[in-house]
Amino acid sequence: MTSSQTIISRPPRIRLFRGPLALKDAVFVVVLWASGVLAIGAMAGVLIVLAIGSAPALTEAGLGAFVADGDWYPTAGEYGLVAMVAATLAVSAGALAVAGPLGILCAVYIRYYAGDVGGAAFRVVLMTLAAIPSVVYGLWGMTVLVPHIAAWQPPGTSLLAGVIVLSIMVLPTVAVLAEAGLRQLPASLYLGSLALGCARHAAIKRIVLPSAKGVVAAACMLGLARALGETMAVLMVVGNAVAMPDSPFASVRTLPANIALEMAYAIDVHRSALFVSGLFLMAMVGLLLVLRRCWGGADAPQS
Repeated sequence: MTSSQTIISRPPRIRLFRGPLALKDAVFVVVLWASGVLAIGAMAGVLIVLAIGSAPALTEAGLGAFVADGDWYPTAGEYGLVAMVAATLAVSAGALAVAGPLGILCAVYIRYYAGDVGGAAFRVVLMTLAAIPSVVYGLWGMTVLVPHIAAWQPPGTSLLAGVIVLSIMVLPTVAVLAEAGLRQLPASLYLGSLALGCARHAAIKRIVLPSAKGVVAAACMLGLARALGETMAVLMVVGNAVAMPDSPFASVRTLPANIALEMAYAIDVHRSALFVSGLFLMAMVGLLLVLRRCWGGADAPQS
């Protein structure tokens, strides 16, 4: 072999179970494998239960009854979910429209303006907001927010009340996830922009945020998914009338609230129709997670 020849060697193969730590390695791998199987099994179990529970209603009424009928009178054979799907989307989208920009601004403030001590304190505040039970938010909405809206436009329990309460609940999720995404960005992006003479706000607006658009979009998607599934706080402030959300002051009912309100006394096909509501909700959340995977995975920052 001459000196001009290039020797390409294969990297050494790492053996997982070797030496005195073989047993610990084996236990660790088994625990990881079992955790993955448990997570997949839990999701599969939920889907199977929903599918089995939905079968009687889908067999008797057909899927068209749920997407075509406009009214929800399950005891009379009317299973229209369109109004509740629209209300769920309206409340969730409205909450994200408020919490999304505010959450991104909070993330930018924590990362680039607050400093170490201020940023840590701000994170504690956000974590505390995220940890407050939803029923507490609902209680605040009923006793403080709804009376103020009622003084302006009765009855107060409305789509607007749901949007405001839900936006406060979603804000910590968006802010924390977006700030974590900003921390993944290479520091050279921001510092290099400043070194080239960019103002701090210009560097953030034109360099940092476009580079983090994937993780920011993913944070908003997960916030929206959280909003779609919220039950108690929304149930307490939206009025729970099955109607299209044609006004911010209209009383509406969301899919999670519908399940919570009627499952206790529903029987037979009525009960099965509530399982169909759960399937619709799972489909909406699943679609959001797929979009989150596509957007967040494609544009994830590289360190």
